[in-house]
Amino acid sequence: MSTGGDQAGLARAIQAQTDQEGSDQEGSVVNKFGYKQDLKRSLHFFALFGVSFSIISITTGIFLSFGVAMSYFGPASIWEWLVVGAGQLLVALVVAELGTRIPLAGYAYQWSARLVSSSYGWFVGFFGLLYMTVGGGAIFLLVGTPLLLSEFGIDHPSGHLILSVTIIIMMVPLLLNVISVQLASKVNSAAVVTEIIGTVVFGVLLMVLWGAKSKPSPYGWGILANTTATTHNALWYSVVLAAILGAYTLVGFELAADLAEEALDARKNVPKAVLIAVGASVALGFVALVGFSVAIPSIKAIESTNLPLLAIANYWLPGWVVKLFIAFVIFSIFSISVVGTAAQARLVYSMARDNMLPFSAAFKKVHQRTQTPIIALLIFGAINVAFTIFGYTQKNSFDTLVGATAIIPFIIYFMITVAYAYKRKALESIPGAFNLGRYAKPVITAVLLWTLAMILALSLPSSFRLADAIVVGSTLLSLAWYLLVLRKRISRGDAGVRPIEEYPLAGSQ
Repeated sequence: MSTGGDQAGLARAIQAQTDQEGSDQEGSVVNKFGYKQDLKRSLHFFALFGVSFSIISITTGIFLSFGVAMSYFGPASIWEWLVVGAGQLLVALVVAELGTRIPLAGYAYQWSARLVSSSYGWFVGFFGLLYMTVGGGAIFLLVGTPLLLSEFGIDHPSGHLILSVTIIIMMVPLLLNVISVQLASKVNSAAVVTEIIGTVVFGVLLMVLWGAKSKPSPYGWGILANTTATTHNALWYSVVLAAILGAYTLVGFELAADLAEEALDARKNVPKAVLIAVGASVALGFVALVGFSVAIPSIKAIESTNLPLLAIANYWLPGWVVKLFIAFVIFSIFSISVVGTAAQARLVYSMARDNMLPFSAAFKKVHQRTQTPIIALLIFGAINVAFTIFGYTQKNSFDTLVGATAIIPFIIYFMITVAYAYKRKALESIPGAFNLGRYAKPVITAVLLWTLAMILALSLPSSFRLADAIVVGSTLLSLAWYLLVLRKRISRGDAGVRPIEEYPLAGSQ
């Protein structure tokens, strides 16, 4: 008769065998696309969900942009969260189908290159790298480090101190990813809990205290329709700037697909992780925003602070409770850097193995023991720091870094949806666990209109001019590399990928 320990051991052995068999099958899919299975498969559904949920990071986005939205359109700006959320759920449907049918590291680059051309894929991949590079240090520089310093009683730190601490902190996610993808995934899985506590529980608690009238509050539910703002602009301008609350936050969920070659049962788990993460983020984020908004003790006082949520919390809660919640927030911000670093390195690795980048031979190397692309991690980690320093030197770091980080994902979504529309029929012939079927055309049309509208909206405000310049200048740089070097590589067959029609399993289910 077997003991409980024997049964547990047997269960683990069976699960390990099942995972290995699944990993072998997934590896054969990678082989069919012309690659070797170099990356270790170890990520289950919850790890992938953790990647999508923590990279969206409603905690980071809300703490970073709530004050900006308030200053332009008042508490009523939270309703724009639902508008952006609806648009992003449509984008997630496209990402889910692409992720289940082309489950490769490099996500947007791989999808676009195989559906349109390697040349087209280069520009999509470049925008992906630009997004991760610009945004890598922005979250620490603008909110993570100031919150961390506030935990130690440093409420008015100098700019140099913030920058120095930011650079030091940015090294930690880098080291975690160098050591092990499994270690990094554990951080992201834990972040699911801290995201919920640091934002949703926080917001609900404030709502309860407000409802119980534990302290004086001059506003009722009507505050949710209040458009009192500290800045005075044209209505369209205020609405667009307030939309940054959702536009900056509800993006990045497709990065779970970037880890598809390290996922178990990627065709099933990647689309499921993406869709659930986006839906949960929209719903939970809105609940938190309602809680934060009704708990505002003074609109004008809150709009004038750099960290309005911290000011709201300090009004309603004792200091030690505020510090506890802020600790959860800081961990959530840290985790977004962990997963962002991982996704960036996988995109570099994916493009390098197709010889699309300078020094591709070095970037595509995977360390034999850790099975991680260490050179890609280290070099782009240094580039991330350089962009952070550049942002720090600008007159308005928020408009520069956040403005660029907000618009780039919508450029990527627009381009991959164009690719998806171009070869939708060819894509349907490849096995997958998610299919839009007859809803594909209306979804494609809606996503193209939505992403184009967001690109225009986020590029027009004058406060984002430097962010626009970063995008345009970087695009010219990518064009120069393409015209001078990459185009010749692709035409010789020394770089790029095969079109989707040549995928060996096309036509079989």
